[in-house]
Amino acid sequence: MGSVPIKHDAPAKVNPLAERLLAGRLHDPFGFLGLHRDGAGYVLRAFHPRASEIWVQCSDGWQALAKSLPGGLYEWRGAAPPATPCRLRVHEGERAWEVVDPYGIAPRISDHDLYLFNEGRLTQAYRTLGPHPMQIDGITGVRFAVWAPNAERVSVVGDFNGWDGRIHPMSVHGSSGVWELFLPGLAPDSLYKYEIRNRDSGAVFVKTDPYAQAFELRPGTAARVTEPSAHRWQDGAWMSRRARCDWLHAPMNVYEVHAGSWMRHPDGRFYTYRELAEHLIPYVKDMGFTHVELLPVSEHPLDESWGYQTTGYFAVTSRYGSADDFRALVDACHRADLGVILDWVPAHFPGDAFALAHFDGTALYEHEDPRLGKHQDWGTHIFNYGRNEVKGFLLASAHYWLSEFHLDGLRVDAVASLLYLDYSRKEGEWLPNRYGGRENLEAIDFLHALNVMVHEQFPGVLTLAEESTAWPAVSRPVYLGGLGFSMKWNMGWMNDTLSYMHHDPVHRRFHHNELTFGQLYAYTENFVLPLSHDEVVHGKGSLLSKMPGDAWQKFANLRLLFAYQMTQPGKKLNFMGNEFGQGAEWRVEWELDWWQLSIGWHRGMQTLLRDLNRLYRTLPALHELDFSQDGFAWIDCHDADQSVLSYLRRARDGSFAVVALNFTPVPRHGYLIGVPDSGAYREIFNSDSQYYGGGDVGNGGILPTNGKPWMGLPDSLTITLPPLAGVIFVKE
Repeated sequence: MGSVPIKHDAPAKVNPLAERLLAGRLHDPFGFLGLHRDGAGYVLRAFHPRASEIWVQCSDGWQALAKSLPGGLYEWRGAAPPATPCRLRVHEGERAWEVVDPYGIAPRISDHDLYLFNEGRLTQAYRTLGPHPMQIDGITGVRFAVWAPNAERVSVVGDFNGWDGRIHPMSVHGSSGVWELFLPGLAPDSLYKYEIRNRDSGAVFVKTDPYAQAFELRPGTAARVTEPSAHRWQDGAWMSRRARCDWLHAPMNVYEVHAGSWMRHPDGRFYTYRELAEHLIPYVKDMGFTHVELLPVSEHPLDESWGYQTTGYFAVTSRYGSADDFRALVDACHRADLGVILDWVPAHFPGDAFALAHFDGTALYEHEDPRLGKHQDWGTHIFNYGRNEVKGFLLASAHYWLSEFHLDGLRVDAVASLLYLDYSRKEGEWLPNRYGGRENLEAIDFLHALNVMVHEQFPGVLTLAEESTAWPAVSRPVYLGGLGFSMKWNMGWMNDTLSYMHHDPVHRRFHHNELTFGQLYAYTENFVLPLSHDEVVHGKGSLLSKMPGDAWQKFANLRLLFAYQMTQPGKKLNFMGNEFGQGAEWRVEWELDWWQLSIGWHRGMQTLLRDLNRLYRTLPALHELDFSQDGFAWIDCHDADQSVLSYLRRARDGSFAVVALNFTPVPRHGYLIGVPDSGAYREIFNSDSQYYGGGDVGNGGILPTNGKPWMGLPDSLTITLPPLAGVIFVKE
């Protein structure tokens, strides 16, 4: 015998749970909505405020639910239950559709995952939290999960429910603070957010998903449900080589790129990730770089932030395409033997109301006290690294980018601001740690955990710290007391070098130590020598405009700067536009000034850096011992009066290159330098070559040694030093 619906009038006294549902305050929706025993029978409750009729499929056909409250609460009662999970037919005017009742599908996240999440050790939390299309008991839908421990009620809202937070309230997993709901039949590409009611204030917030893996195109801020990746990786050979790579002794020469302003379509449209693969990769390969480093491509609302104001820590920005489009770019780089490094920003996050800030009505991801939680320079929030779930959120973000996109490195932004509690703060504006010191102990623990995770789980992947202080052992292993990074940007080298180059050559003799001082600490870390985006923005001018003198001297000085950078110990990095001497500083709102390559001097600059890059990669003496004192030796660092430097670069097999640099516009004829071996030496590079736009002053090929000891070395060469130029010799 089939179930018989029981007709009834509206109850004289409204169920208090129904009142809470209508008020958007229902904490436990599974305890009220869906199918429940009710005395000797069963009751099914469904809430659809815009429905005109709702029917449930029973064993003997469809039966109507009665509207029990004007707000949209419907009930069915019967002696025997319908098949579970219940299938509903919802009528909304002339529109009708069928859907499985979400409150008949119990939450599924395991206690083990919740335990690891609350411990900050669920490093693949992105596979648990956020939206996940899946099948449960043969039913296709999307499971949503979000952490909001101080919420009274959390709901999934979106274009599928009219953004009404009363329709799809979620269930909380006890004290874990994790809320979950499976929505059957939800289509991919659906837009959604979370509506959150704070349990103390009652205030309601609409927030985007911290674990979302896609967002709608700005200025919209809704997250987007995505299907599993359809990309089929073809970079197996690269990944295998990477895992075995001896990166300490390998060449590494990075081209730093902002994806939205490297090159654009004539109408100003961005290149997509796939268009970048088509145009950027051949260019970078031709220029001789080994890696591309991308300024952040994680989702961010403001173009002018360059990606450093991240709101989507698990989402590729939709500006340039989809996640699979980005996978295609990385895959193409690997198949072209190019590594890909991502700029990653765990130091701070923006205060946008739709995102992480005060996520559940409390300082959840940040600190409540502005002396700990507010970054005064950038107007952003500082993560609370002492909270396990926040630490785990960032570790999972790093894991996501490396796992899902096969990235070869993370350049960690603003590490100094993580390390110091008093970073950019005056007395009284910061709080000391538990020992009374200025070190951010929780952030240090996070960096340790990050680097250990990366190096253990992703062999061959590099972590690079942008760290501008004298913090010791940044690029030394955690087990030796270091922070665990693979490498550190040498900001001291960059600042000293650009300061020196800015001086008029007539005054450089008084600042000679700015070039020589760096050797006192050059091997305390694994250093990268960066000429990055930060040096060509905010009124600082381009590298070319920093150089003194007339146009000829500016270009000669810049060629000399590159010769110095590429022959100094340390891996290399240059920002896009540096390679052809762009005249204006970088502008994020447009592409590089590619038109300048129609001018000979700019074309010559590009040719020079191409040749230097290739020489750096192919000459072992210029890269094998970048991090070892054995790879460098001064020939003469004392010739301040003539502003000349000369030194040796050595390879592991003992082979060497001789480098001499003249930082004045005066050619030095008959200049004597010592060399370690007698024989013939070939000039293999001269930055004053006519091919680079120089005056072609040089040494004409091969020079014999003099047989005369000089500068503590057993033999010597008599060379011509071109003006504002560098030369490199190798022994025949």
